[in-house]
Amino acid sequence: MTEGVDSRLYMRRSRKTYHFFAVALLMGCFFVLTSCENDQAAVDALFQKKKAIEEAKNVESYLSQSGITKAKLTSPYMLRVLVPDSNYFEFPRTLHVDFYDDSTVIESTVDARYAKYVEYDHKVLLRDSVLVQSLKNGDTLRTQELWWDQDKKEFYTDKPAHVYQRDKIIFAKDGLRAAQDLTSYTFYKSSGPMLVPSNGMPQ
Repeated sequence: MTEGVDSRLYMRRSRKTYHFFAVALLMGCFFVLTSCENDQAAVDALFQKKKAIEEAKNVESYLSQSGITKAKLTSPYMLRVLVPDSNYFEFPRTLHVDFYDDSTVIESTVDARYAKYVEYDHKVLLRDSVLVQSLKNGDTLRTQELWWDQDKKEFYTDKPAHVYQRDKIIFAKDGLRAAQDLTSYTFYKSSGPMLVPSNGMPQ
C-alpha cells in the first residue's frame, strides 16, 4: 500500500512540474512577442542595411582596357556610397568625360551637371544639361537624361533629345540610342531635318 501511495504522489508532482514548465514557456513566448511588437522600430533598425559614404574632391580617374586608356573622368566632387550588393558613385557637382580611340586620341566628350555610376552594372546615369560632342563628325547630342553603357560603348535614353549636325537638327521625341562616338543612331519618333543657324549651333 505504501508503495502505491508513493507512486501516486510522484505522478501528481510530475504533472504539477510539467504544468509549471508549460505555463512558464508560454508566458516567455508571450513576453517575447509583446516585446517585438512594442519595439518594432528597433527590430527594423537591426536588419536595416547599413550605408557608408566616402567623399573625394578634384577627382581624376581613367578607364583602361587591355592596357589602353579608353576614357578619362574628371569631377570637382565625388561620393562613393557603400551599400551591400549595390555600391555606386555619385557626382553631384558636374562631371566631364573624354573618350579615346585605340590611338588614345579623344573621339568624343560628355558633360553633365549630375551623374551616378552603378558599379556592378557598368552603367552611368547622366542628368541635367547633358551634352555629348563628337570630335569625329562634329555632331552634338543634348538631353536632360542619358545612360552610358560602358560595356556596349553606347548612349541611350527614353527622354526627348536633340542631335545637332552640320546641316540639320534631329529631334527624337521618345529618345534615341547612339554609338559612343555619335557615328550611328537609332531615333524614336524623330522629326526633322531642320536648318541649322548660320553660327552652326542652336539658339
